[in-house]
Amino acid sequence: MSPNYDQLVRYLVEPLLDNPESLSLNCELSRGNQKVLIRLAFDPEEQGKVFGRGGRNIEAIRMVLEAAASAVGQSARLEIYGSQNAHSSSSETSGPKRERNNRPPRSPRRSSPVSKPSPRRRSET
Repeated sequence: MSPNYDQLVRYLVEPLLDNPESLSLNCELSRGNQKVLIRLAFDPEEQGKVFGRGGRNIEAIRMVLEAAASAVGQSARLEIYGSQNAHSSSSETSGPKRERNNRPPRSPRRSSPVSKPSPRRRSET
């Protein structure tokens, strides 16, 4: 049994949109129901909200789709189209991941009281 990708994507994307009615969605299963192609279109003005800062929102959406697809032995691909232009941003969610910086997160800077050095006394001779 395959997940309902249509409802899942709508659940994840609609809250990000000011105008959820502008969302257009198409899901296709191919290759013996092993690959899922999901196409999204919405107002281009809303692209920043859907993608999020640094692409965090769209990456999270792709990760959820990947988890849902892999749970039933499928792979998922998400393509984004603007309603006015045919700009596409796609990635195969089951493919290799982009190399990321593996540094641990920085700890927040703490403002600690700074002690000033005591003035040096000069010896008078």
